[in-house]
Amino acid sequence: MPAQAPAVLDPRAQQDLELLGEQVRTQRQSMRIAAQSVARAANMSRQTLNRIERGEPSVTMGAYLNALRALGLELKVAGTARPVAARGRTNAVRLADYPQLERLAWHRQGETLTEKDAFALYERNWRHVDRSSLEPAERDFIARLVKRYGKGALLV
Repeated sequence: MPAQAPAVLDPRAQQDLELLGEQVRTQRQSMRIAAQSVARAANMSRQTLNRIERGEPSVTMGAYLNALRALGLELKVAGTARPVAARGRTNAVRLADYPQLERLAWHRQGETLTEKDAFALYERNWRHVDRSSLEPAERDFIARLVKRYGKGALLV
């Protein structure tokens, strides 16, 4: 039984998967190769190839890449990757910008959080914050979060 498809947060991501699957199917059909043959060459089942051609998000990226390579296709990322904040989420916070926050979120290295999530992390783990080593920028950031999300109070 195939894995349950994860929720796709961005509708454009689902469209991209469907477009990629359509390109795999089109290439396979234009080459007049049976799905079973492509699946065997990509080291997967015919059902997995079928799910790729439908653009299902539960299929691993590795399987998508194997299918592309079996058909002589290559995946290229257009443009450059942009941080979440540059895509319209103005309240995205890079952990690397705030050392104490990064320490609190040690298990999420290199990620971004929403401001609300950052506030909750500070509030929930305030006892672990080294207040003496807070940089001025991080102090200002915390003050802004407290004002915006804590209604002026940090409940610690």
